[in-house]
Amino acid sequence: MPPAGPALDFWFDFISPYGFLASLRIDDIAARHGREAQWHPLLIGVTVMKVMGLPPLMQTPLKKDYVPREIARYCRRHGIAIARDFGKPPMNPLPAARVMAWLLANEATCAKAFARAAFADYWQRDIDLDTPESLRQSAARAALPKAAIDAALADPQAGTLLRAEVDRAVARGVFGSPFVIVDDEPFFGVDKMELLDDWLAAGGW
Repeated sequence: MPPAGPALDFWFDFISPYGFLASLRIDDIAARHGREAQWHPLLIGVTVMKVMGLPPLMQTPLKKDYVPREIARYCRRHGIAIARDFGKPPMNPLPAARVMAWLLANEATCAKAFARAAFADYWQRDIDLDTPESLRQSAARAALPKAAIDAALADPQAGTLLRAEVDRAVARGVFGSPFVIVDDEPFFGVDKMELLDDWLAAGGW
């Protein structure tokens, strides 16, 4: 059966806890309304820090104290476990994001599985994904063909593909993680998942 409408575009950064939480729900929400979700890598170091000129959340006074409590509350409500300490410096997100961008362009059927495994490794196993070996381990957990992850890690075009993804995101007004656009309507933040669900059910308003 063909989709009931255009796909949802879902942007995320692997170092975003909110992006991780949204990744656990976005496909179910889309499928419930006969849609598909297309996943795209984002770099909040570009959109938030460079384009918007804002500091990271965990370096923002007042917000840095609120974020862990908000996420803990969300996780209790939804029965989700996060192992990573929010006080720990984030990993370099570029290697994982480059792999994701390369997979989208060359092995699209593998991209979501890799992203899910990478998110789980980072947030639920507390594994930094900034080395080829750690990325290969995530790919193995996602049952990706070894040739695919090896090609993604070796191809210098992976960086160019990621820059193109980020440029497209900025051009569409995407600034944070998670960010969803459905039928040209933008939704920012994991707290908009319920609103997104209602929007799809109603056909917009």
